[in-house]
Amino acid sequence: MEQPVISGLDSFILGIVEGITEYLPVSSTGHLVVSSHLLGLSDSANRTADQLSAIQAYEIVIQAGAILAVLFLYKKAILEIIAGILGKNPNGRKLFFNILIACIPALAVGFVLKNFIKEHLQFTGPVLIAMVLGGILMIVFERFFVKADNAQIEPPVGLHEMTYKQAAFVGAMQCLALWPGTSRSMVTIVGGMIAGLKRPMAAEFSFLVGLPILLAATAYKTLKDGPLLVQHVGASSLAIGLVTSAVCAFFAVKWLVAFLNKRGLAFFGWYRLAFALVIYFAVGL
Repeated sequence: MEQPVISGLDSFILGIVEGITEYLPVSSTGHLVVSSHLLGLSDSANRTADQLSAIQAYEIVIQAGAILAVLFLYKKAILEIIAGILGKNPNGRKLFFNILIACIPALAVGFVLKNFIKEHLQFTGPVLIAMVLGGILMIVFERFFVKADNAQIEPPVGLHEMTYKQAAFVGAMQCLALWPGTSRSMVTIVGGMIAGLKRPMAAEFSFLVGLPILLAATAYKTLKDGPLLVQHVGASSLAIGLVTSAVCAFFAVKWLVAFLNKRGLAFFGWYRLAFALVIYFAVGL
């Protein structure tokens, strides 16, 4: 039997990276791409095309662990949405349609550009560029927009008061996250705040909007590259990665909401710049 290209230790490390970074505005994809490089997993000189495809698929499929964490943490909102779909909860129905509207742009654009992204952007160089640009955006956003926003008299809206137009704006912002390294969490939180949500509420909407996107990406990769995952990664490595990412995501999400309520996004912007600088000197573009 072929030796797995991702060992149990590698799976554990990547699961930690995925779980911690999936919902933080620092780009889980960027961290996974860089982590795979540092672990020697993405060395094209020593891997076949199928092995590289399996590794890239693994980096997406272990998102399922982070999905489970959010489903558990926000089970009340999920049940409310289900009740809304069944016509028993108006607030849940409104939230469902807002999430659907926010998901459509990224799903459509991602489907069209999936091959371009895989061939040109899912590498260390483009990821670091996106990390830097995203970091600058958050620092500038907190410095100028948030101060101006805090001066407004009108209170920010809550999730159930969001309009479809506001949800569509968040969805358009989410398309930016198709560039690996940008961070889906970052652009949806920023988009939500521009739309009128306070930071914790914008983060919650970001988590909920992420569920269909991550589920779609995970299901697509599983169906497309499932045989490669079984052949080159193996069930045990997949299980380790999924469980580890679920546990780490659970604590990361709880911490993020509390942190944003007190500190804001600028910290993550500076982190992204520092991370990109360290990786640039350690790995290069």
